Amino acid sequence: MVRYFLGVDVGNSKSHALICDENGCAVGFGVGGSGNHESIGEEAFQHLLNDIITQAVTSANISLEDIAAAGFGIAGYNWSEDLPMLRRVIGSLGIDVPYGLMNDAGPGLLAGSSNGWGVSVVAGTGANARGRDKHGKLAQLTGHGTLFGEVGGGGALVRRAVGDISKAWSLRGKPTNLSEMFVEQLGAVDVEDLLAGITRNRYTLDADLALTVFQAALEGDEIAKESIRWLGEGLGDMACGIIRQLCIEDEEFDVVLSGSLYKGSPILQDTIREMVLELAPRARFVYITAPPVTCAVMLAMEQAGVDYVSKRQRIIKTGELMLSDSLTSKSPFQLR
Repeated sequence: MVRYFLGVDVGNSKSHALICDENGCAVGFGVGGSGNHESIGEEAFQHLLNDIITQAVTSANISLEDIAAAGFGIAGYNWSEDLPMLRRVIGSLGIDVPYGLMNDAGPGLLAGSSNGWGVSVVAGTGANARGRDKHGKLAQLTGHGTLFGEVGGGGALVRRAVGDISKAWSLRGKPTNLSEMFVEQLGAVDVEDLLAGITRNRYTLDADLALTVFQAALEGDEIAKESIRWLGEGLGDMACGIIRQLCIEDEEFDVVLSGSLYKGSPILQDTIREMVLELAPRARFVYITAPPVTCAVMLAMEQAGVDYVSKRQRIIKTGELMLSDSLTSKSPFQLR
């Protein structure tokens, strides 16, 4: 009898469910919107999980009873106090199998690290970092951004750029091409209209404006370059915190970088690498583009003692094909 494995990635903007067979071939897929329980609440979270899992099971032409194990990467799972609610919701889905449960920054370790442990730093619209050592000890951040001193993600870079534009306008900082570029991108009349419009909600600061910052840096704008270095230092700081929590400074391990923000500029990865290697000189760096839900499938296989490493590439490749209709409608540089 063929065994099937369910992976679920719950994100801030979209959520996916993917089913693979024991050979690593994707056979079923489901898609939904934002699933962060901190934003939508427990009831909507439960409905979303039920919906995308039902889609995946139906498209795979199997039943829930055919699933051998499951893996969940859940945005918003930042505190131990979340666990009872998450287990209650998952228990209501009718999936009576072993399952793994992580913040959505965690499963990337399984897709990118050579041995399933190390540090994962995700940078898209927002940013987060997670880790585990060879013995299974876990490490985390709060996942709540700049409020707790965790700098990273497209949103933070855009806010930094607006600050630089404001400084240039008020002669507190150096001129930057970002001023006119943001004016053009947002359809403002001039910089004063841009700044006033932001404060009065005429203009919305979408995280995808980070792409404008990367473009300015590519064209040689020093202020934009400095902003990207600042963001890289924030992500490096997050990685170093995880490393210290795990006490792996002297060990050889992988730092897995995932998320669309890393596509923007080599300055970002170079800055992170420099910071981490100063603390942990034996660290290796791996950049992955695997869809997060494929990583969740690997987490599911891990729960059942299945060797997912030998199946990794097949899971990713066939999973990408399942997701292709959804992904091709978005710019390859759009932030997650």
